[in-house]
Amino acid sequence: MANDLPLPSQQLVTVFGGSGFVGRHVVRALVKRGYRVRVAVRRPDLAGFLQPLGTVGQIHAVQANLRYPESVAAAVKGAAAVVNLVGILQEGGRQSFSGVQAGGARAVAQACAAAGITRLVQVSAIGAARDSASLYARSKADGEAAVQAAVPGAIVLRPSIVFGPEDAFFNRFASLARMLPMLPLIGGGETKFQPVFVGDVAEAVARAVEGGVPEGRIYELGGPEVKSFRELLAYICEVTDRKRLLVPLPFPLARIQARLFEAVDMLTMGLLPDALKLTRDQVTLLESDNVVSAEAVAQGRSFEALGIVPVSVEAIVPSYLWRFRKTGQFETARNG
Repeated sequence: MANDLPLPSQQLVTVFGGSGFVGRHVVRALVKRGYRVRVAVRRPDLAGFLQPLGTVGQIHAVQANLRYPESVAAAVKGAAAVVNLVGILQEGGRQSFSGVQAGGARAVAQACAAAGITRLVQVSAIGAARDSASLYARSKADGEAAVQAAVPGAIVLRPSIVFGPEDAFFNRFASLARMLPMLPLIGGGETKFQPVFVGDVAEAVARAVEGGVPEGRIYELGGPEVKSFRELLAYICEVTDRKRLLVPLPFPLARIQARLFEAVDMLTMGLLPDALKLTRDQVTLLESDNVVSAEAVAQGRSFEALGIVPVSVEAIVPSYLWRFRKTGQFETARNG
C-alpha cells in the first residue's frame, strides 16, 4: 500500500491542531520523513516555533476553525493526507466537548470526503464510548463514528494518557506536589493507566500517514507498563524528591470538590491555576481504567501490530520533572 504512494516530498499533509502538545511531535515525525506539512490552527501567528523542525518552506501554518466548514475545506485542499489532533480536556466558553471533539471531527472528515482524501488519521482516546457516563468519552466516540461514516478507511488512534516534556499529567501533579503538603487519590487511587510517550504516538500517526497501517481500524496505544493512579503519584513524588501524603478521596467527595473548583473557576473567569482545576467529568473518567483492551491486543490493534516498541515512563519523565525538585538539576546538592 505504501509503495504505491508518491515520495513524501511530493505530498502535503494537513495537521489540525499541529501546534499543540501532541501536534508538535507529529509535525516533527512527518517532516523527518520528508513530507510538506500544513499546520491548521486557530492562531497561526502562535505556531512559528514549529518552523525550525523542518527545512525552509516545509512547514506552513494556516488559519482554520473547526466551527467554520469553509476554513476546514480550505485547509485540506490539495492535501494527500490529513491528521486531526484537536481536542480539549475540559469545556469552557465556546469550547464544548460536542462541538470540538464530535462536531470538529465530523467537519474534518466531511471536508476530506468532499476533497476525495482517503488517508485520514483521527487521534481519539482510550475509553471513548458512546454509552459512557463521561461527556468527554462520549464526544470522542461520536467523533470517531462521524469520521468512519464519512471516510470508511480512516485510521483511529486511541492513546492512554500521553506523557512528554509538555504533558498535562506528570507536570500537573508535580506542580501540585510543590504547592501542597498532600496529593488527592481520587477514588482511592486504584484507577489503572498505561502512560504512552508522545513520541511513540507521533510515530504511530506518521506510519498511518505513510500508508503502512491497515485502514478502517481503531488502534489502542499504551506504554509498556500498567500503573495505578497511586503508583504514578508516588513515582512523581520520588522523582521530584517531595515527601507528600497521598490521601484517598472517595468519588462522591471528589465530585463535590470538583463542583467547588468549577464554581471558583467560573467566578474568577478562568483564572484558577490549571494545576488546581478539576471537573466532575474528569472525576467520572477516573472511575474507569484507561488501559489497552485485551481485544485490541488479540486483534492486532496495538503498538505491537504497528511494529513500535513503546518507551517507558522511567526512561523519559525524570528528564523533565527535575525542574520541580528543590535543587533543580543539581543532583549533588540534592543528595548531599
